[in-house]
Amino acid sequence: MPGLDLIEEAGRQLTICNACRYCEGYCAVFPALEVRRDFAKGDVLYLAHLCHDCRACYHACPYTPPHEFAINIPKVMSDVRVASYQRWSWPALLARSFADPRISITLAAFAVALVMILSLLLVSPVRLFTSHLGRGAFYQVIPYLTMVIPSAVLFLNAIAIWLWGGIQFWSEAGSILRPPNGLSTLTQALGDAFGLQYLKGGGPGCYYPKDQPSAARRIYHSFTFFGFLCAFISTTLAAIYQDVFHRLPPFSVASAPVIFGSLGGVAMIIGTGGLIWFKLKSDPAPAGANATSMDYVFLAVLGLTALSGMLTLTFRATSAMGSILTVHLGLVAALFLTAPYGKFVHFVYRGLALIRYRIEQRQRV
Repeated sequence: MPGLDLIEEAGRQLTICNACRYCEGYCAVFPALEVRRDFAKGDVLYLAHLCHDCRACYHACPYTPPHEFAINIPKVMSDVRVASYQRWSWPALLARSFADPRISITLAAFAVALVMILSLLLVSPVRLFTSHLGRGAFYQVIPYLTMVIPSAVLFLNAIAIWLWGGIQFWSEAGSILRPPNGLSTLTQALGDAFGLQYLKGGGPGCYYPKDQPSAARRIYHSFTFFGFLCAFISTTLAAIYQDVFHRLPPFSVASAPVIFGSLGGVAMIIGTGGLIWFKLKSDPAPAGANATSMDYVFLAVLGLTALSGMLTLTFRATSAMGSILTVHLGLVAALFLTAPYGKFVHFVYRGLALIRYRIEQRQRV
């Protein structure tokens, strides 16, 4: 669990915020504050994951450092989140990535290097550096099962860790899923998540990169989120084309997998690039101790994966396809391998926090 000192500090700051309520209405955190008088560990964990780091409260607060109250809600909430990520992930050695992003960088580099070295050793130069045309061209370079089995293992491992973490969050945050009209509550929570409702910073936008509100972060986040969703749809459609309709890739440019994949790839490149640029320019004061480095690793791996995928599509009919495909598969492996130990995990806990928030709001009515 996060150290008691961190939990107590978060509780101290939240208690002052609850007495002040100057930031009431900025995001979901403050209505959730109002129904509490004390802030035990479970409350702090819940509120930390409900926080979307829009930083509106930081720039509105009259008690930020150097004031003696030293209120910095975005930073302390970020520190609690990162500590809980590590607490709820396994194995412990890899979970240390949250405290030391160098481990994630090493994991990503290892995955890319391993795929490339194995490809050079096991795939003949004729197959790797020759153009391949027609159905099944990709599999003439890397066999189908060689692509699918390692990716499936890494993906299932990530799912298992996320499920375990979700169970731990629900238990430690003291949540009990017994809401009236449960389906309606879930629908509202999903709407909050997919609509990025709380990246509005109380209305005008998040305070990135400096102290002026802007919708840019929400826009770039939307590109990244919906780009990834399009890429997932593309992969699912490609599997249906191949395994149900027995149509091997590469598919035509006008096919649904290519259209969704292209939209997703371009969107993720724009989104991750924009978020990295914003983080480079943002004020470090309200940032968590390890959160920013963790964000950079995730955004870089995701953006490079999207870029290599687009290059594979662009050069699939040339002799460069084999080498680009190998790099892309290495980056996909890096993304799956680091997914349980980086910023990717936030969607699990934030989604559950939004569900609990909607439950509480219904129970107050």
